[in-house]
Formats: sequence, C-alpha cells, structure tokens
Amino acid sequence: MSGQNDVTPSAEGIAASIKSTKSGGMPPVHLWNPAFCGDLDMRIARDGTWFYLGTPIGRFELVKLFSSILKREDGKYFLVTPVEKVGITVDDAPFVAVDFDATGSGAEQVLSFFTHVGDTAVAGKDHPIRVERDPQTGEPSPYVLIRAGLEALIDRKSFYRLVELGSHHQGWFGLWSSGQFFPVIPSRDLDEA
Repeated sequence: MSGQNDVTPSAEGIAASIKSTKSGGMPPVHLWNPAFCGDLDMRIARDGTWFYLGTPIGRFELVKLFSSILKREDGKYFLVTPVEKVGITVDDAPFVAVDFDATGSGAEQVLSFFTHVGDTAVAGKDHPIRVERDPQTGEPSPYVLIRAGLEALIDRKSFYRLVELGSHHQGWFGLWSSGQFFPVIPSRDLDEA
C-alpha cells in the first residue's frame, strides 16, 4: 500500500516534523494535543540511553530533540508534535540527573540539577526531590522533577554527594533546597543502620 508510510509513525518523521516547527527554546508541548497515532518502538532505559528499534540512538542532538517533545499523561509517555502523538516506553524516569551544584547551607541551601540531555532544574516547590525505596532491598531511588511531570533519576555519584549535604529536620534526614525540606529517610532508620 503506497500511502502506508505516510500514516505509520517513525522516529525520522517525528524528528523532521519537530525540526520544522522549532524556533528556539523548549517547544510548547503542553499546548499540543494531537490525536494518538500509535506506539513507536522507542525506549528510554533506566540509565538514560534512548533506543529506537532496539538500537541505541547515538546522536546526542537527536536524543536532545526527542527529549524536548516528551510528554507524560496518565502515567504514560509520549512524543508529541503539533500533528502527532506516539507512545514510547520509559523503564524508570525519562531523564538522569548526572550532576548538581549546591550553594548556601542548611535551609538557605539551593540545589541545581543537570540532566544528561542538558536540562537544568533548581530543586524547590516546583521541582521537588523524592526518594523511593525498593521494598525488598531497601535500595533508594532518588528523583527530581524536571518539568511537567517528567522526572530525572538522580545518579548514584550525585546521590552520595547529596547525602553529605543532608540534615535532620522533624524526625527525618533529608535535603534542603530553595527553602523546602525534602525527606530522604526517617532519622530513626539512620540510627539503626
């Protein structure tokens, strides 16, 4: 069928579509609500690697472009352009926070996180930090909200550095940023460790 390629979503078609509409800055994905076009064989692994058709996407510019049109709705992830919306698979969080800067100390501390695709988020009321614990192993998985329901998994080296900046507050050990306290673990659990 000759017209089938025109309706089957592809990474190349999405990239071309978004490049033609992009004018600098983040695309206004929150304003786009096109019809769902189906799922794309694209996956973001827990370590932040993007795969298309089972192969890692090696071009950083392409990964950055796709990450700019990522949207989360009802717990599912989509790549969205003004005219199409395709589902993708995300193993954990779509981004990885690979580093951070800390200024100030105590309640005056400000933590700025940097993702593997070039996003920056200052932890605070609009960009909270949360920590999930694996029920079997107790292993922590720390996250920071980057934008519009999209989180970054904070990488292990950064989390270890963050723990060094932590303090106790109202029965919790956690982190201050932008005047907000983000609990990591109950203080009593640290005493038992």
